[in-house]
Amino acid sequence: MIPKLNPELALDASIVAFSKALLAAGFSGDIETSYGSRLAVATDNSVYQALPQAVLLPKTTDDLVILTSLAQTSSFSHIKFSPRGGGTGTNGQALTEHVVVDLSRHMRNILEINVEQRWVRVQAGVIKDQLNAFLKPYGFFFAPDLSTSNRATIGGMINTDASGQGSLVYGKTSDHVQALKTVLIDGNVLKTHKMATFEAEHRAEMPSSIGRIYRQVLDSCRQFRPQILQTFPRLNRFLTGYDLEHVFNDDLTEFDLSRIITGSEGSLGFVTEAKLNITPIAKYKCLLNVKYDSFESALRNAPFLVAAEATSVETVDSKVLNLARNDIIWHQVKALITDVPGIEMQGLNMVEYNSEDQLDIEQKIATLTARLDTAIADQTDGIIGYQLTYDTGAISNIYAMRKKAVGLLGNTQGSQKPIAFAEDTAVPPENLADFIMEFRALLDSYGLQYGMFGHVDAGVLHVRPALDLCDPEQEKLLRTISDQVVALTAKYGGLMWGEHGKGYRSEYGPAFFGDELFNELRKIKAAFDPRNRVNPGKICTPYHSAEQLVSVDGQKRAWFDRQIPVAVKASFDSSLNCNGNGLCFNYEESSPMCPSSKVTKDRRHSPKGRAGLMREWLRLTELQGTDVLAQEQQLLENSEGIKGLWQKIRNSVAKRQGEQDFSHEVMAAMEGCLACKACASQCPVKVDVPSFRSRFLQLYHSRYLRPAKDYIVGNIERTAPLLAKAPKLVNFVLRRKLTAAMLKSTVGYIDTPLLSVPTLAQQLGGKYRFDLAALQQLAPGDKAKTVLLVQDPFTSFYEAELAADALRLIEKLGFNPVLLPFLPNGKPQHVKGFLREFAKTAASAAQFLNQLQRLELPMLGLDASLVLVYRDEYNKALGDERGNFKVQLLHEWLVQQPLPKANGVAEFALLAHCTEKTALPATEAAWQQIFQRAGLNLTPVSVGCCGMAGTYGHEAQNFDNSKALFDMSWRAPIERFGVTQILVTGFSCRSQVKRLVGDKPRHPLQALLPLF
Repeated sequence: MIPKLNPELALDASIVAFSKALLAAGFSGDIETSYGSRLAVATDNSVYQALPQAVLLPKTTDDLVILTSLAQTSSFSHIKFSPRGGGTGTNGQALTEHVVVDLSRHMRNILEINVEQRWVRVQAGVIKDQLNAFLKPYGFFFAPDLSTSNRATIGGMINTDASGQGSLVYGKTSDHVQALKTVLIDGNVLKTHKMATFEAEHRAEMPSSIGRIYRQVLDSCRQFRPQILQTFPRLNRFLTGYDLEHVFNDDLTEFDLSRIITGSEGSLGFVTEAKLNITPIAKYKCLLNVKYDSFESALRNAPFLVAAEATSVETVDSKVLNLARNDIIWHQVKALITDVPGIEMQGLNMVEYNSEDQLDIEQKIATLTARLDTAIADQTDGIIGYQLTYDTGAISNIYAMRKKAVGLLGNTQGSQKPIAFAEDTAVPPENLADFIMEFRALLDSYGLQYGMFGHVDAGVLHVRPALDLCDPEQEKLLRTISDQVVALTAKYGGLMWGEHGKGYRSEYGPAFFGDELFNELRKIKAAFDPRNRVNPGKICTPYHSAEQLVSVDGQKRAWFDRQIPVAVKASFDSSLNCNGNGLCFNYEESSPMCPSSKVTKDRRHSPKGRAGLMREWLRLTELQGTDVLAQEQQLLENSEGIKGLWQKIRNSVAKRQGEQDFSHEVMAAMEGCLACKACASQCPVKVDVPSFRSRFLQLYHSRYLRPAKDYIVGNIERTAPLLAKAPKLVNFVLRRKLTAAMLKSTVGYIDTPLLSVPTLAQQLGGKYRFDLAALQQLAPGDKAKTVLLVQDPFTSFYEAELAADALRLIEKLGFNPVLLPFLPNGKPQHVKGFLREFAKTAASAAQFLNQLQRLELPMLGLDASLVLVYRDEYNKALGDERGNFKVQLLHEWLVQQPLPKANGVAEFALLAHCTEKTALPATEAAWQQIFQRAGLNLTPVSVGCCGMAGTYGHEAQNFDNSKALFDMSWRAPIERFGVTQILVTGFSCRSQVKRLVGDKPRHPLQALLPLF
């Protein structure tokens, strides 16, 4: 039995009092002090970990004013705060042991747009891609393009002065900020924008903290301007935090205090709103993928490509390319990055052209491709080939692959993982190749592997050496290499922070600023935050302050991971490998990635959050002296017994009485998971929440009783065949309001699905019967035309017409279908953590299916979520004992068969099941091909989760989230196309549409059947 886990991390009394005072003062946001909530923001995409004392999530600027004003009172004047946005920083910029102020959950409103003047005003929590989706119908976009654009907040971009692809043309975030609203630590609201210098001087005379700020910034930036211009290199990726140079224009007649705040990493105040300029979307785009025989060739060729007037030049090395080949993204891009026969591709430059004039872009492309053709023919510059496209969808896919590079590197096999700590250096582009060659030699001297990608046009390359920080000696190596890279960057006239900010690397500030200018930074910090209360330790400390900067040697996540046994880490690698890249925070409503994260906007309810909770649970369990793996094995081998049951009853009573156990927090996060498995393929490091979730559920319920609903779901494959013997009676009972009320109150279930009437057996009338002896004696000709249909509980007992239609369709195509006897698959048991029972179910099913496999007949299934269990969970549970049986989905078999032309012409829209299209990314294309060959038009529609996800949507506690998910991306296309034109592959998805719209859509095979 697992122990009770109660981390001895009691909140400071002043934090509790501050939380109560906030509510009393009218703070309308969320206040979270649970261990799980704090853990969820204790990490980012860096190697560091810092547990905050609380998490505050304001809803308005007024909430920030209440917070900071209250923080000035004598009782709370010692409390420190750190602003947080998307939490994807690579250097721990938003990590703190104090109080996190997270603006990403609620402050997501786009407030105003002015198309004529080309600006938009937004709250700090607005996500970059969210903003661009809003701007697109107007013909504009917000230019800085980040690899984390689908989860990076505007506030985070401002605080790190973010840039990315295309920065040669589009610049950095600060180049697009027209005005900011910032709440200062003393409660004042500072509004900044470009103004005449004399107006700034007038504001400097104000007696408030705002006047003090203007006085100091004017003095520092004007008095030390010669040193500023001399010290910092003229780079596209100019210095971040604080940007002393660009406060003034060239002749010092204009002043913009916003330039100090952009790049300040939240160390000066809380940015709540921003007015941003917007850029017209170019009418014409073209992308060339230029291939090289070595990565060095790609780097050295980059200046030539920039000189060819490209909008941007991005690069990836062979390490990233090879990792991409094993990711779901590859099927979208492989046609544009084909291999060159006989030559291994070691580097790739992605060259983009944008233009408002078609002739202009065509001329530039023609000039460049002619020179590339000559280089290939003459075998010069290492160029071995190129491909180009004008298709905007294809261009987006290529950049999606490039953006995924950070996460893909985290999926490197072995304990040494490429990590961020010295990876965004910026040097003059003409020095980049020599700099990188020396950088590589440095890493090679330590025998390290590494991956490289980045913006060669701007002289910024992301270099991630692979280290195992659980090894103390390799942790020391991080410091050694970091110091050496600082020296190397200075040698080539560059900066240590070209893009990703300082964070825990702030200690290197004096080395690049020099003591005199660094003191000016400290004076500016003191003007904004004299007591070092806002993101303390980052960028600099206030002038005359004795407080220290954070250090590269700060506490790392690996320090905690070392406390977990190696065998446990290897067994739970899916959660331990999470590197915090945050792709699971993807805001896009049409993306299947983690629906629970989208609908709750709670970091605990994301793959990253759940992986972090699981990692900490394993650590605490080990500290309690429990062998988790031995406990699991015992649960798989033995039932609980009377003694164990009695103990669970006692523990469950204690739980209801308010017992504190960290396991309850982990359980709450796991219960919110829809078990859709989108994370298992969408996450670049393959964090598979449903897999470790089921293991946790089993372990948790070794201590606490299970709810009745778990037994209902876990045994559905046993009970459904029995209930189907009297479907009319069962349905009559289920339709009664009293029954529905009882199920909701006692079990927590709503909208219980009804059994099929007539049953499958009644619909088939004795046809398609299974006869093993007859199948074993089939003649070769008959065998070639025989197909076996594997039953699942959903279609066999709740949607029998679909199973019957599948058999009829197969028969219409000239085959002899046979319906296999129903045999439980075990997925419901696995979802609810009945792993001992699942192992028995899987062994029984595998034995039967392996027997049939010897017949060498196709075995087809209709429900993807169950068929995929045969391929994944069976492998994990049974290992070699699984055997080699193969169950295909209908479309996987159908796409290989000759099809007749349909009688008539029809157009349909396809909404695919999220589990299916993420685990099998070719699904939509396969159905499209099937319909095309039949003379029909099928258009895949990009949608996220429907919100049902098996039984998730039937649990009363989940109904609001289930409906919100449906409204998020499913309702609009259904209203646009109509239920009769919509085709839906998932049983749960069809059920959700029926429940929330009233009509049930068809499976694609049901649209084909009447047309043949």
